[in-house]
Parts: sequence; structure tokens; C-alpha cells
Amino acid sequence: MLSNKGTNIFSEINSFFPENDNRKAINSIMDIARHLKISGKSLSIESNDNCKFTRLQVLELLLLFPLFMVKNAFHYSESVLFKVLSCKKDVFYRFMANGSLDWRKILYRINLQLIGKIAVRADSCSGKDPVCLIVDDSDLPKTGKKIERIGRIFSHVTHRSIIGFKALFLCRTDGKTQTVLDFSLHGEEGSRPEKPFGMTREQRGKQYHRERNETEAVQERIEEYTQNKIQKAIDMVRRAIKEGIRFDYLLSDSWFTCTDIVRFIKSRHVRCHFLGMIKMAKTKYRYQGKMRSAKEMVKLLQTRKEIRYSRRLKCYYGQAAVELSGIKVKLFFCRRTRNGDWTGLMTTNTKLDFFEAYHIYSMRWSVEVFFKEAKSLLGLGKSQSRDFASQIASISIAVLQYNILGTVKRFRSYETIGGLFHQATDGVVQLSVTERIWGILQELVRIIAEAFLIDDERVMDTLINRSETFKHFINLDNLELKQAA
Repeated sequence: MLSNKGTNIFSEINSFFPENDNRKAINSIMDIARHLKISGKSLSIESNDNCKFTRLQVLELLLLFPLFMVKNAFHYSESVLFKVLSCKKDVFYRFMANGSLDWRKILYRINLQLIGKIAVRADSCSGKDPVCLIVDDSDLPKTGKKIERIGRIFSHVTHRSIIGFKALFLCRTDGKTQTVLDFSLHGEEGSRPEKPFGMTREQRGKQYHRERNETEAVQERIEEYTQNKIQKAIDMVRRAIKEGIRFDYLLSDSWFTCTDIVRFIKSRHVRCHFLGMIKMAKTKYRYQGKMRSAKEMVKLLQTRKEIRYSRRLKCYYGQAAVELSGIKVKLFFCRRTRNGDWTGLMTTNTKLDFFEAYHIYSMRWSVEVFFKEAKSLLGLGKSQSRDFASQIASISIAVLQYNILGTVKRFRSYETIGGLFHQATDGVVQLSVTERIWGILQELVRIIAEAFLIDDERVMDTLINRSETFKHFINLDNLELKQAA
């Protein structure tokens, strides 16, 4: 039982496991967590003097839920953690629904410490991979129509309208560890004025609503709900730079590649570049005094016989230095077979060659790994709470859990988040998903792309986001994977 309000939960939990036992994973997690310099004051979550439990203790317990197989606050009293802090489920529900908690500030205060621990490691100082920020969004499906501000969104995974939120994430990666820095929730207003966000007047009237103080931190999140995602992505990167995050490249898929983001990155005082996939559409680039689209550029390169074949990557490629709205950028074009579809990359680093660009852009898929692991292991986006503040809190806690596990993973024999998670809960240890992406997966994607005459991007998206068979494959244990290789 917790002795007093000043007791550190992580230290208390760590005492449950002797140092000489086989619980190395859980001990490693506790060791990282208890050395974080966090306090109620630094996170702006001070508690009233008459509270039996501090908000910091409640937060620390929530971070431990998945490691002790606690599905949610309702099942807390049945768990081992109840012996540490014997509180009712309402303590957690009230904490989650507290709109005054600035979860963005909490995330950065903890993330900066985790990144600091990684940055001083020898493999970080001598690493050859650049540090990249990745911006991407993901569907968070919901079942309840009475959730505050819920609406319909178009899912690019299922290609249909679903009830839920669009979550925009900003992630940092150095090629080995992914750290989620920030996120926001968005809705899609749609084109029908009589059904904004895909909901009828009757459905909107039944949604949860509560009066909020305009000074509450959740008000900023509510305003973000209707904000343009491109602008929000720019705001997130600006906030990251202000918080001291330094990076070499901002990576994005074709949806976020636009003039606004390119111009923003070029105008930063810190040395950084943009690298993203482009749409082979009508966007015009100035090349040798004439305006040409991406497809026209490819035809011109083919006519001039400037398309090369790479035996290493087994693909055809070409490149050209152009201007986008007066900004000097470099375009790369790639396809697997003679008759396959062309895909394009754009970067503000005009000194970059195709092979470097190809390798750096592959780091973008680490955010897809985060989506997969956090949703399946940590319940990212699974909360069905009606309160919008609780939705923000739930995602923030899942992100913190993932970042802490990622840091522990970096300090221990480079296992996956999934492997570390399962070992901590007496489960199965996996090999790293991100390692397989650049190794086995790259070869698999190449074979499929050549066989069906389609581009790599579509194959990768299908494997990670839509294939249940692949989902089973990446959960194979270490021995089975080695045999398959």
C-alpha cells in the first residue's frame, strides 16, 4: 500500500521485483520511469491539499496500466496495482476528464527528457542516419455517436465513411527510436450544410456537452478540431523547434506535400530540409524556363535518355532540379518496371542524390509502425469516453507509454516495442518491425511491385494497413522469423 502522497509510484512498483529475477523487462521500464524528473509543478498538475491522492500519482498509475494487464479504470480494483494505491475508478475518470490539464505541455516535458537520454548514447552520436520529423494522420474509429464532437470521416484505409476522429501526429525518429512529440484531433465538415461532420441535427443534439472555462487547456484542442491539417502540421513543427527539437528532414506522404509546408521549412533559421512524396498530378514546376507537370518532366527525361537503372534497388529512376513557386527543389522519379507507374519525391536539399533520398524517405514508415503497435498493444484511440477531454487524455497517455517503451527498447538489445511489451507481461519477444521494413520487407515489396506492375508506396500501404495476414506475420516470434528468412 502507498505510504504517503509523496511516494513515487515507479519506485514503489520497482520494489515488487527483485533484481536477480527474470523480470528484466519490467525492471528496465521502471528504472527509466523513476529517473524521469517529473513533478506536479513541472507538469502543471498540482493537486489540492485536501486530495487523498495526487494527480501525479494517478498519472503514473495510468502509464502502468497496460504493463499490468489493466484494460481500463473499471478493472483497476482487480489488478495488482490496487495494492499500491487503493482508489476507486472515479479517481481515474475525473483525472482524464479534467480539461485544465495541458497534455501538450506534459508530453513535451517528458519527451525532452527521453530524447535527452537517447541523444547521449554512443550509437546516437556516431549514427549515420539523419534525425527526421514525420507528419502523418491516422483514423481513430469510434462506435458511439454520443461522443463529444464525434463525426464522420473518410477512411483511406477502408475507402468508406466511418464514425471517428482523424488524428494528426508529429513523430521524431533517428532511425532506431521513434518518439511521438505531438498530436491533434480533427473532424471533416463535409460538403452538406444540413449534415455538418456527417451528423444530423438530431444526432448532434444527443452528443455529450459540458460547459467549459475558456481558459482551460482543452479549449485549444477543441479549436484544432476544425483547423486545416496542413496548417496544424506547420504549427506542430514550429512548436517542436521552439521546444528545442532539432532535425535534418521533415518527412511526409503526398497528402501533406505542398507549397505552404515547403516554404515554411525553407524559412526556418535552423538547418533543416523537407522530403516528401508528390502526387503525379497537375502541379507545375519550373524547369529550364518552362512550367511542366511531374508527368511532363518524366517524359522529358525519357526523351533525353536521362532515366537510369539501379541494380542495387532494382528500379528505374531520374532526377531534376526545378522550382516550386520560386523555391529551388529537387525531384526524384522512380518505378520498378518499364511499364510500371512512376512515383515522385521532392526535397529542398538540392545536393541530395536519389539513393540517399530513397533511404531517408524509407524512415517515414516508422510512423506507420507506431500506429500499428500503439493501437494493438496500448489501446491508442480505443477510448469510448463521451468527454472530448478524456479522448485527448487517453491518446496522450498511450503516446507516453509508447515513448517510454521505445526508450527502454533502445537501452536493451534493440528489441521491438511489441517484444518489450510482451516480455514485460510474460509474453513473446519479437524482432524489430522497423528492421524488417528495410530488410525482408523491402525485398518483398520489390517482388510484389514487379509482379503486379504497381508502385512500392501502394504495396507498402496495403501490407501495413490492410492485410490481416501480414498482421499475423509480424507477430511471429524470433525463431520462426529466422527459419522463414
